[in-house]
Amino acid sequence: MDLPRYEKIWLWFGVITLIIFLLVTGIMAFAMDRHPADGHERTVAPDQVLSTAPFDKPGVYPVGDKEYQVVMVARAFNYLPAAPTVPAGSTVHFRVTSPDVIHGVAIPGTNVNLMVVPGHVTEFTYTFKKPGEYLLLCNEYCGIGHQVMMAKMVVQ
Repeated sequence: MDLPRYEKIWLWFGVITLIIFLLVTGIMAFAMDRHPADGHERTVAPDQVLSTAPFDKPGVYPVGDKEYQVVMVARAFNYLPAAPTVPAGSTVHFRVTSPDVIHGVAIPGTNVNLMVVPGHVTEFTYTFKKPGEYLLLCNEYCGIGHQVMMAKMVVQ
């Protein structure tokens, strides 16, 4: 098969680019021992979520001046705690996990949008500047009661 000259050039360019990509990825993965979520991933056994600290006592905990940690458990078909409350202007550090299936935590009107995988600890920080009640919705289909899985975040 006879290919035009420019087509051959672009084919060789693509092949060389692919080889360079695979070499760099291989060197980073095996020689440099670099992997996605390098050391940042926290896990807990899904069947022991409700008996492992801090998820054995979900709630709101102060960690500094106007800074709170909200420890949550997302399970079919509710959130624990159901209505975490913080003062307005607070920085909230969410720590969420699930003992059963994949869930989500989305707060409309904010950039809070978390995927909660069973046994994996999902962390996110957000500052609530305006007081009010914020709706927490599950945005990952989690089963037949998914449409009723919601809670509220109270900012006073």
